[in-house]
Order: sequence, then structure tokens, then C-alpha cells
Amino acid sequence: MPKKQTAGRDNLGEFAPKFAELNDDVLFGEVWSREDKMSAHDRSLITCSALLAQGLFPQLESHMKIAKQNGVTEEEMVELITHLSFYAGWPKAWSAFGIAKHIFE
Repeated sequence: MPKKQTAGRDNLGEFAPKFAELNDDVLFGEVWSREDKMSAHDRSLITCSALLAQGLFPQLESHMKIAKQNGVTEEEMVELITHLSFYAGWPKAWSAFGIAKHIFE
């Protein structure tokens, strides 16, 4: 069973309670828990790809940590970043490698 997500409530619960609820209960509580449809491992690869492509590095760092917990290996993350460097941009790949190196070493 996946760990219950509380980041929304922890960070925005008083300021934006509905957003916090949607983040914790719907996105992470319902969508991420549908492992009969897609594994958390694969969801992590897809999420990291989307965040890298958009250059959303603070969120990418958080999701790389989640990806590691979900069984994504260092080799898989390196391959993901290398592949996306040609589609999302070389500078974004450099930034992503810096994050991945910190998380996986």
C-alpha cells in the first residue's frame, strides 16, 4: 500500500485547502493508487519526464525521490534524462542530471 500523501495539507492546508485536498486525496490518493492500471514505477517515469520537459526542477526533485522509492533505478533515470535531452533540451538535461546524481548517489 502506498504511503499516504500529506504534502498538500502540510504546505497549503490552511492557505488553499481545496487544492491541498485535491493533491493529497485525488491525485495521490486515487490516481497514483490505481496500480492495477499502471504501476507506480511507470507513473514515476512518466511524471519525471513531464516535469523535466517543462523545466519544473523543484517538482522534479521531489518526484525523483518518489521514483526511487517506487523502484526506478539509477540506470533507468539516466536513460530517461539522456533520451529526453534531445526532445526537451540539453540545458534541461544538465539540470536534471544534477538532481538525479544527488538523489541516486
